[in-house]
Amino acid sequence: MEWCESMPKVELHAHLNGSIRDSTLLELARDLGQKGVLVFSDFEHVILKNDRSLVEVFKLFDLIHMVTTDHRTITRITKEVVEDFASENVVYIELRTTPKKNESIGMSKRSYIEAVVEGLKTINNVDVDFLPHDVNAQSSLNSLPMDNTHNLTPRKKIYVRLLLSIDRRETTEDAMETVKLALELKDVGVVGIDLSGNPVVGEWTTFFPALQFAKENGLAITLHCGEVRNPEEIQAMLDFLPQRIGHACFFEGEDWEKLKCLKIPVEICFTSNIRTNSISSLDVHHFDDLYKVNHPLVICTDDSGVFSTSVSKEYSLAASAFGLGKREIFQLARDAVDFIFADDEIKRLLKEVFDSFRSNLAL
Repeated sequence: MEWCESMPKVELHAHLNGSIRDSTLLELARDLGQKGVLVFSDFEHVILKNDRSLVEVFKLFDLIHMVTTDHRTITRITKEVVEDFASENVVYIELRTTPKKNESIGMSKRSYIEAVVEGLKTINNVDVDFLPHDVNAQSSLNSLPMDNTHNLTPRKKIYVRLLLSIDRRETTEDAMETVKLALELKDVGVVGIDLSGNPVVGEWTTFFPALQFAKENGLAITLHCGEVRNPEEIQAMLDFLPQRIGHACFFEGEDWEKLKCLKIPVEICFTSNIRTNSISSLDVHHFDDLYKVNHPLVICTDDSGVFSTSVSKEYSLAASAFGLGKREIFQLARDAVDFIFADDEIKRLLKEVFDSFRSNLAL
């Protein structure tokens, strides 16, 4: 575990609101309790637990939806989530979130994402690169003050890019609004679109026009795919040729063969799959099958706060469950750079970080 923490890592499947700190959630829930919005004691024990049941997981998600309803909270959560990932040596993250509307406080989808960006700009204990700019130039928006503590240890740096999520409860018009917003906000690091939400809600045909429009206009696409048994949708999603898919827990027969043939990278979230009962145990996880045929894979957290995990823990699980050594784990982490939605120059810089780590440890 200690070695997995020290290794540079890439995180490509992290939901912003699902990655909230327990301590922050506790504080926000207590505040709502004092305002009479909820009964704090109904949620306190769930927040304080690490090994949550599926029922408790859904209860926690309900609470998160209640507390993430204003700009200041979104800004705070964004700041803390990125700091937490950086603290375990995640060097690149694609943070995904569904733009929310809250007319009672004047929150639009745009102002929600602006609050996320504000959170990135307020981080001051790690260098954050989130703007698509000449990597040799310093932007006034994300250049940070020099560390004047005379500490010669280099400051950590993390590249952050944003994915805007279409929720499966939304209409075609809602989905199109999110895509158009993503296109408008490419200059603040929005690089792609995600389709997520309750997998038994909504139809693929509802979201297809917006996703096709996104693809035609240069946005990268990742889809939550195969979270439940739905072969027709799985086939339609594979035919769409997204750049990545998440989970892939309920692929069968020809779905597997098609996925392997297309070489679409899969975002693997071990703890999430187990806690949600999508996979019964790690020894039957589809990671093993895909890894053995050298399929593109990236290990991720999904919702690090809700599932009490971290990227380092997920890599540690892979090592112990599938008998992978340091070389194999490192190569998995480095290969993930090829699947990010940033440009080739960022990929080159990230590979330099990984190669420096490898040479220092003589892997």
